[in-house]
Amino acid sequence: MIGVMPERVVAACDGASKGNPGPAGWAWVVADGDEIPTRWEAGPLGTATNNVAELTALERLLTAIAPDVPLEIRMDSQYAMKAVTTWLPGWKRKGWKTASGKPVANQELVARIDELLAGRSVEFRYVPAHQVDGDRLNDFADRAASQAAILQEPAGSDLGSAQPPASPDTVPAATARRRAPAKTARQSGGPARTIKAKFPGRCLCGRSYAAGEPIAKNGSGWGHPECRTTETADA
Repeated sequence: MIGVMPERVVAACDGASKGNPGPAGWAWVVADGDEIPTRWEAGPLGTATNNVAELTALERLLTAIAPDVPLEIRMDSQYAMKAVTTWLPGWKRKGWKTASGKPVANQELVARIDELLAGRSVEFRYVPAHQVDGDRLNDFADRAASQAAILQEPAGSDLGSAQPPASPDTVPAATARRRAPAKTARQSGGPARTIKAKFPGRCLCGRSYAAGEPIAKNGSGWGHPECRTTETADA
């Protein structure tokens, strides 16, 4: 009896790093025939580069999908895609060295992905990131990875998580509201509560702040304490 080949699965994966290096996360998503997300997973990486996040997302996707299932993988990272499809054979011939003789960056991740790709039917498809009416699966993976980088918490359909927000920009304010103890909520008209930033970020004034710097809550999330004062005065 001849076995029936499983139908091809369409998936996307993406990574995010808020600072590069900075708080990072990865995500992958699998869709049904109408390209509607049916299963997804995202996770934190602590402090890592964007390249590590992108490669980790691909490695986690390949680990999660059975090796006999044909895959179409959509990615917006040319580095991650070329690393495992174009540059990999040459790196292996040269003993995991680049053309200039330097050690291959992220070798362990690339080697692991190489093992997972062996004998599989995988078609990689590059999709540009952050496009109006762009690829919906890549957009989903991008939002999930950004959420994981900001929250540093795992999420996914198997965990019963809600789908990632429409824009990563909405995550910090929601996180602050969820995590702030009730007794520290700022009373109306009272002074702004100041804390030390756990991660780097960007204030509404456009300037960045570093981890460990004092920040205060404002109407758009968190930022420099002086900008909170200015906002109140201008209101």
